Amino acid sequence: MRSFGHKAWLSVASLGLLAAVSGCSSITDHRGYIIDQALVDAVQPGIDNRQSVEKTLGHPTFASQFGPQDWYYISQTVKTPPFRRPRTAEQTVYRLRFDGTGNLAAIDKRGMEQVARISPEGAKTPTLGRKRGLLEDLFGNVGAVGAAGVGGTSQAPTTGPNGS
Repeated sequence: MRSFGHKAWLSVASLGLLAAVSGCSSITDHRGYIIDQALVDAVQPGIDNRQSVEKTLGHPTFASQFGPQDWYYISQTVKTPPFRRPRTAEQTVYRLRFDGTGNLAAIDKRGMEQVARISPEGAKTPTLGRKRGLLEDLFGNVGAVGAAGVGGTSQAPTTGPNGS
């Protein structure tokens, strides 16, 4: 009977250890456009236009808002290690450039070289202006409220917003 208790305890401990270790695995997540290389290769500059590209590849991830109307198809694979922040493991960006008539002019492909790792310094963002303390924040406007209207005269126009 004693050996059964020891075996049961060993089984429970090994299951607990297995559960703890399995919870420490990375999570892999795909974000954005799912690339089908055969479809991307089927789109040809000089032959296709916006309508045929959208029929082949689908709606772009986003289109440029300023300048020439470029379309972007973005695909990312993000890995999240246990107890850490997500990191981009793979990234592919297809930029499709169109000419003035809407015909496909060029396709550019970029990868991980476009990923920027930004490490902010400190917990505060510096701003312009003077630094004020707590008391200045609380009592800085005392005496300033109503100073423009003292005396009862007003410099504001007596007409309404429409000029009447």
